Amino acid sequence: MSKTSVIAIALLAVALVAPLFVYPVTLMTILCFIVFACSFNLLLGYTGLLCFGHAMFFGSAAYVAGWLMKTYGLTPEMGILAGGLFSAALGLLVGIIAVRKSGITFAMITFAIAQFVYFILLRSPFTGGEDGLQKIPREPVLGLIDVTRNFNYYYVVLAITVLAVFFFYRIVHSPFGEILKAIRDNDARVESLGMKPERYKLMALVLSAGLAGVAGAMKASVFQFATLTDVSFPISTEVIIMTLLGGLGTLFGPMVGAGFIIYLNEYLASFGEWALISQGIILLLVILFLRRGIVGEFNAWMKRRQAS
Repeated sequence: MSKTSVIAIALLAVALVAPLFVYPVTLMTILCFIVFACSFNLLLGYTGLLCFGHAMFFGSAAYVAGWLMKTYGLTPEMGILAGGLFSAALGLLVGIIAVRKSGITFAMITFAIAQFVYFILLRSPFTGGEDGLQKIPREPVLGLIDVTRNFNYYYVVLAITVLAVFFFYRIVHSPFGEILKAIRDNDARVESLGMKPERYKLMALVLSAGLAGVAGAMKASVFQFATLTDVSFPISTEVIIMTLLGGLGTLFGPMVGAGFIIYLNEYLASFGEWALISQGIILLLVILFLRRGIVGEFNAWMKRRQAS
């Protein structure tokens, strides 16, 4: 059994008993942002594309899933699936516009599109405007499992998170994932081999947007409301900090980063702007002292130790 498998099993064992000791809503929030951070890691850590508007996939899926569950009585799992598919379609549209660019140009295009999506959701009648979409119901999952209690619903969210992380793992450890890493390192070399980097970047963006949509739809079902905060720029910066803090291009980095930032926000919630100030300080410290992130630096230390 590989080291990755052992760590994954240990984390899963901890997650199974965690709601006995920690408030389930806090744990579900962490799980949602783990999936969100994995989606961003796929785009930046493995493809080299910096998206400044990743919250548009997260937040728009929250609205779509919440509206479908509230209006048509969709069960949570169907609402989450619908949110993921919607965000994947949005990712396809964004990719057609932006994927031929790279670097800061790609980042600014995604930022501009995200602001446009924010404005649409602000003005759309079904979103509730600044009040948000509230009172999203939770129908029984699969028509059988009662999820009105947060303790019960935690295990549904955990199952979806495990499936999403495994999907992310299979992507980055497949031949397709190897091509994405090659594009990240040198897309001109990939093109010289007869491949079209834009096509693979577009596929990566669609998959990343779909995962972000799953995360956003889960969050809407957890809190039973969706607001403009979910699609705002601070959420896009928050997922960047989570991924950089945990470690770009690693499997467990987004998990560590998401857990740390969510717990930090919970602890500093009563201090108002100090939560944002602390995030800025953390990002500065990571840039200065942990260039690979927590997990990345730990992996590098382990390699040096084994070599010596």
